[in-house]
Amino acid sequence: MRVMGSIFLLFCVTVSGCRGCFEPQGNRVSSKKNLSVFQALTGEDEESDRNRWDELYNQSPAMTGHDPAPILVQFIDIIPVGRALDIAMGEGRNAVFLAKKGFLVEGVDFSEVAILRAQKWARENRVHIETTGIDLNKYAIRSGAFDVIVNIDYLQRSLIPQIKKGLKTGGVVVFENATTEQLKNPGGQGLVPEFLLKPGELKEAFRDFQILFYDETNNGIEAKAKLVAVKP
Repeated sequence: MRVMGSIFLLFCVTVSGCRGCFEPQGNRVSSKKNLSVFQALTGEDEESDRNRWDELYNQSPAMTGHDPAPILVQFIDIIPVGRALDIAMGEGRNAVFLAKKGFLVEGVDFSEVAILRAQKWARENRVHIETTGIDLNKYAIRSGAFDVIVNIDYLQRSLIPQIKKGLKTGGVVVFENATTEQLKNPGGQGLVPEFLLKPGELKEAFRDFQILFYDETNNGIEAKAKLVAVKP
């Protein structure tokens, strides 16, 4: 059974004109159809959930686009080059960006369609990424294995202790997800609060890390918490 962590990803595809979220290539599918997919992702069983995520990705040639997350680009120069983990990597926009910067990248996602697209994007950019297709509820992050762990637009609280253990000393976490303030924004009323960060929650979760950057804002379209922190 898969926890429906990528709620904000679905929100961004559902709301027309959501600047700062994703800019899928090709035609956007209708809001009504995306909402029906969103409502179907209930975690009833692993195989049906995987099929539904594959269906969602199949609705657009590049649903999340190819541009890396701005927060990752902004702080890339302070991240020690080494082994990277991209959690819920989707179509590989952040994984490929890291690989192009010289990182040894592992990307994990539940959707086979997303993984195939990530691999294709890596080949087109002449880089290599290791990929794992797995329900993230069953995924275990190796202890002390990574110099950077990226978690963008995905919230599974049970992974946060693993992220902290999975980083090497001096390793960096880059974390970004929607907050409960998103419920106040257009189209946000249908989101599940359980999969949104509470105010201050992300900063509190990494209070024992050296926080280099923290931002929590709501511009009326996106309500997000963003964090870059170093493991002491």
